[in-house]
Amino acid sequence: MEDGRTPEDRALVTAVLGGEPGAFECLVREYQGLCWHIVQRMVRHPEDARELCQEAFLRVHQCLHQYRHDAPLKAWIGQVAYSVAKRHLERKRIPVAEDADEEGTPLHERVADEFDLEAAVVDDDIARRLHAAIARLPPLQRTILTLYHLDELPLAQISRITGLAEGTLKSHLFRSRKRLQEWLAPGMGVAA
Repeated sequence: MEDGRTPEDRALVTAVLGGEPGAFECLVREYQGLCWHIVQRMVRHPEDARELCQEAFLRVHQCLHQYRHDAPLKAWIGQVAYSVAKRHLERKRIPVAEDADEEGTPLHERVADEFDLEAAVVDDDIARRLHAAIARLPPLQRTILTLYHLDELPLAQISRITGLAEGTLKSHLFRSRKRLQEWLAPGMGVAA
């Protein structure tokens, strides 16, 4: 299906809800990478991330009966993982995002969607510096950037996961890209 909902997802959900042996393990295998990307990018502590991924899948198991097939299962599971990680950061009083631009400029109008993050990474040194710079971003921007550029999720699915409007996501992407450019340009001999 065009919007990401598949008959396979529907069958998997039905199998899990029906208690079929191995069905939930199959669901976990299918979506553990997505869950890990979201949680690890938000939290950045491997031990906490592992526990939070387990908590996210526990919630998926407990709440799967609430899934209505109106969105891709991937987005729904991503939303659960995101909310678990966000609550963890809030409990620890860790800011989830940086403050908005002081100028109040609608940044989402200036974002270039054709920006290819992976094409910009042509060798190991640049890749290492890029990943180090991404790790410096606030949790929300780090997660949005990863979901959009590395997991290649469309903005509509990221919006479902985070609960943020697409324009807000574009603003975060713009700020993240700008910050990465500022951090990486001096070491690359490129004027910012």
